[in-house]
Amino acid sequence: MRSFFPALCALVFFASCRDAAIPSVDRVDLFSRDIGRMEDQIALYSLEGDKGLRRTDLAMRDGLFYISDGPGEKIVRYTSFGDLLFMIYNDETNPPPLTLKPRTEDSSLVTRWAFSYPLREPGEIVVDSRKHIYAGDLLPPERHSVDAESRALLDSVILHFNSEGRFIEYLGQEGIGGSPFPRITGLYTSVRDELAVVCRLPTGWNVYWFDAAGALLYMVQLENSAVPVPPDWPGFIPSVDAIAAAPDERKLYLKVDYYHDTFDESTGTRTGNEAGASVIWIMNVDDGVYSGRVEVPMFEYASTENGRKVSTQRLYSMLGVIRGGRIFLLLPIDEGYSILILDSDSDATGNQHRGIIRVANDEIRFNAFDLSAEGILSGMLADDYHVKLVWWRTDRLLGALP
Repeated sequence: MRSFFPALCALVFFASCRDAAIPSVDRVDLFSRDIGRMEDQIALYSLEGDKGLRRTDLAMRDGLFYISDGPGEKIVRYTSFGDLLFMIYNDETNPPPLTLKPRTEDSSLVTRWAFSYPLREPGEIVVDSRKHIYAGDLLPPERHSVDAESRALLDSVILHFNSEGRFIEYLGQEGIGGSPFPRITGLYTSVRDELAVVCRLPTGWNVYWFDAAGALLYMVQLENSAVPVPPDWPGFIPSVDAIAAAPDERKLYLKVDYYHDTFDESTGTRTGNEAGASVIWIMNVDDGVYSGRVEVPMFEYASTENGRKVSTQRLYSMLGVIRGGRIFLLLPIDEGYSILILDSDSDATGNQHRGIIRVANDEIRFNAFDLSAEGILSGMLADDYHVKLVWWRTDRLLGALP
């Protein structure tokens, strides 16, 4: 789960957090790779500057790392020690593998293998309990279309590979072989290896929910005009930050930020708007009914402006949800990221946990994160020439999971 936001890219802003009472979560640096297009490299972004906007994502499952390398047009699987186990690659744009062997039906003794598949720009990636891989990919331009009602560009499909990396089928809006999706912003696996695909449209959000065989079970539509607003918050303007699926229930978690107008005190003229609050709404997928909500505290920090101390508030971004309804949120700070964990049970005691995950200034060229169902946070951190794979045992902030 992730992501999302299942992934963070370059930092947008930095906040300062000096509260010594907030614990720093231990980080483990697992392995690193050079940036490039060779077999055991991660393209991430071209050193010449092209393809820099292509998506790169990661998923961690049972100690194995799966990287969807959009610029490199490949998908790879590593152990936590950095051993490359297999690669799915576009043989028209990648050099032939040197150490990985082609996998055939009678090559059962091959332990490290490669499969050729015409990937274009693989993006979001998720892995289920069978170790089946689902990855978003862009279609060629001639297969793009536009939905007349929502004005959304339909340009993506979900590729389904088995645990060995063999292609099984692709999923579209209606299921196996269906029509292309709008822009995919998140992939999540849930109970019984069901798959949730979160898409962003100009008019709102769609979530497509499939069973393990690829059949469409539910399609949830959330129009921008239907985003919930608490009844006691008149005048607040809602904006959906992210939507995540629970890993153990048919539930969606919608983080909505609320803004209010600001005015010049002397003239009464409207000057803009500012964030006032955040709420995570919990929706039952089977009937579309909201079953609860969790208010998200703002991140507060103090700074000095013109010799005066000023208190500033920032909004957290939702990273994902783990088993038992624990919600993870992140926000960039000087030391790395502030992490906030909320319990979706409003009656739970001690339902907030805070920590800091440390990321150095020379590791912020690119950041992407993945959150496991157990609460382990994995990260891909990059400078100009190298990619590091790390993880933080954020699950230890929570104690025993239910």
